[in-house]
Amino acid sequence: MHLYLFILVLFSVGPAAVALDNGLALTPTMGWLHWERFMCNTDCDRDPDNCISERLYMQMADVMVKEGWKEAGYEYVCIDDCWPSPRRNIFGRLQADPKRFPGGIKKLAEYVHSRGLKLGIYADVGSLTCAGYPGSLGYYDTDAQTFAEWGVDLLKFDGCYMNLTMLGEGYMNMSKALNKTGRSILYSCEWPLYEWPLKKPNYTAIRETCNHWRNSQDVSDSWSSIKSILAWTAAYQDTIVPSAGPGGWNDPDMLVIGNFGLSHDQQESQMALWAIMAAPLLMSNDLRDICPRSKKLLQNRHVIAINQDPLGKQGFLTAKVDSFDVWERPLSEQRLAIAVLNKQEIGGPRGFLAIAAPGWRVCEPMCNVTQILPQYKDLGVQTAASKMVVWVNPSGTALLTIAPLSGHFKQLHQLKWQNTPLQHQNDVLL
Repeated sequence: MHLYLFILVLFSVGPAAVALDNGLALTPTMGWLHWERFMCNTDCDRDPDNCISERLYMQMADVMVKEGWKEAGYEYVCIDDCWPSPRRNIFGRLQADPKRFPGGIKKLAEYVHSRGLKLGIYADVGSLTCAGYPGSLGYYDTDAQTFAEWGVDLLKFDGCYMNLTMLGEGYMNMSKALNKTGRSILYSCEWPLYEWPLKKPNYTAIRETCNHWRNSQDVSDSWSSIKSILAWTAAYQDTIVPSAGPGGWNDPDMLVIGNFGLSHDQQESQMALWAIMAAPLLMSNDLRDICPRSKKLLQNRHVIAINQDPLGKQGFLTAKVDSFDVWERPLSEQRLAIAVLNKQEIGGPRGFLAIAAPGWRVCEPMCNVTQILPQYKDLGVQTAASKMVVWVNPSGTALLTIAPLSGHFKQLHQLKWQNTPLQHQNDVLL
């Protein structure tokens, strides 16, 4: 069966819709978030090193400064669910669990700020959080003011225990409440994630309301989870890609690099594709005990530079060629990033002929090619007719950047792939 990509415009996509006007997230957010790795572990008596407590976040903040994470660009230390006391206080305000957070969130924020980092916190648009702690429904202004007074810098706002017909209104009301506090608080929403089963979300409204937003299922520590998120993103890219840009980003969920479920090639694939998708880079792992190879990947300045590119355009799937997926992202200075994912999970490295990538046409007449992953190397000057081959391990990804070398090429932002048939394997493979 012949497959077709129906992409309206690739590099000629204009500016995204008007973003939330809070001056934040001009590039994708970078930081650390506890959920995937530490979940709702509240047993500090039996597991004091891994329970959801102020100690965990203080230790992560210390490591982020000491081990180069802050220098690499990771700046937010984010609390997820299970931090509050089961009940609000007598004034109707949220309060941290007194045993696990004896200093309170304000003191924790001061500690994180003293390290030159920022603190994120979690709440829910509905009556309860997903783990059953007090939600913000009916308390949006109160909770926003509380977070501002505590010195919180980011709010992750979940969507459990909420009437879906009221979901959008709830997210917009909290956005307004945060802005009214006068404190700059980055707003991370899960609005479209919960609305997709009901109807197609209004991404114009979402972008005007949130700094980034979850679309698809939660990530887990497995290759099958990463593949499912990529598949969902590709299937809906014509809807979600135009909404991304400085101030607002599609969030495919946390980086699970450095945990247990991914091979190193698969970790490189997640890092490369999250960079192509202009995704927030929110790690969920144990930075106190992470393998050096995973640390080096997460701190790779060349990959991070692609993710943080100031042009602010999200990349997307442009071709499927014999179990290779090609993802491309326009970059500043008329450059292009290309990620070639080998979807085969058997055998050894396979060769991909670079001219099979639709974006390779920017090499007319010449371009300079740099391989970023799996190893950094200069692949030199190439032409549109070059027979350059990229070798990719099973479930791995080769990440390249291409810089045109002549003023006689078509501008990247004028290139289009509209109703373009996918390449046939016999035309492009070894």
